[in-house]
Amino acid sequence: MAGQLITGRIVTPDGVLDDGWLHIDGGKIKAVGTDQAPATERTTRADWVVPGFIDIHCHGGGGAAFTSPNPDDIRTATAFHARHGTTTLLASLVSRPIPELVEQLAILREHVTDGVIAGVHLEGPFLAEARCGAHDPAILTPPDRDSVAALLDTGQVRMVTLAPELDGAIDAVKQLVDGGSIAAIGHTDAVESLVLPAIDAGATVATHLFNGMRPLHHREPGPIGALLDDERVSVELICDLVHLSPTIVRMAAQHAGTNRTVLVTDAISATGAGDGQYQLGGLTIEVRDGVPTVQGSNSLAGSTLTMDAAFRNLITACGLDITAAVAATAARPADLLGLDTGRLAAGKSADVVLLDDKLQVERVLQRGNWIA
Repeated sequence: MAGQLITGRIVTPDGVLDDGWLHIDGGKIKAVGTDQAPATERTTRADWVVPGFIDIHCHGGGGAAFTSPNPDDIRTATAFHARHGTTTLLASLVSRPIPELVEQLAILREHVTDGVIAGVHLEGPFLAEARCGAHDPAILTPPDRDSVAALLDTGQVRMVTLAPELDGAIDAVKQLVDGGSIAAIGHTDAVESLVLPAIDAGATVATHLFNGMRPLHHREPGPIGALLDDERVSVELICDLVHLSPTIVRMAAQHAGTNRTVLVTDAISATGAGDGQYQLGGLTIEVRDGVPTVQGSNSLAGSTLTMDAAFRNLITACGLDITAAVAATAARPADLLGLDTGRLAAGKSADVVLLDDKLQVERVLQRGNWIA
């Protein structure tokens, strides 16, 4: 029989198959089982077999950023993350003037068409100055209909993060959703009463929950309480154990559940490239001991996290099981993006990561092809 087999402990939507197999052919998963496996041309065995990771919030890696005009840099960043098990990602762009974003979206178009990236996430410029983090406050602006239309017209925008308290934000949420993009709430100083209308208007993602937003308070839940408590909203968590403590990650993931928890990296170009100085959206970033901050401040500026490390951290440091980790790194983000991947099941795209007994990446299969 044509194709290949992957054997080991297979993490499926229904649980773990302790001695299971995947039959892969033509870039698709043909079958999954534990009984007699079909005869194939090749068999590869691993301790753990999980779906390829999907990162919906990634600015770059391997020394390259998605803001670069150089196509080689885009491929360098995606290839770096692929070696860490990420088979699908959204290229995230930080706040820049609208004409610059439109120009960069045009540059990224060929990479979307070629399947190198699944689309673009715009983190700004419609953000609150009070919670700007590593975004240049001079560039931040309220959304207007023409600006949103210019971004959507590029055809590459899959998600936009905005602050719901800004003038025009609720209309922008509706415009984004009507245009087929995901509206995400983040970098916001809004009180709860200003967040809820944005959710009602169609916002369905919390951008790196807890980070870049008004803190939770027992009398004013703010964005954290509103977003975490609403069943319509999926919550991004940066599980690098720097942005969030293990206790907070565990509490948030347990409350949101497997249908709403999404692990992201928020990785910048410094990821995998070592300590030093880097540029992010016009700001100078200093990386020390793997932690990026805006030069001259303590403000975190993205991360140097990879999805495999986030996956391990959720299990080993935060105490969740491997099925929850698979849901947060593959199944839920796939559902958000409407992708035919994220689960080891018949008919799904053959995006597969092979892990050793310590959950370290050994091999990576993307659409049926070994890429690492």
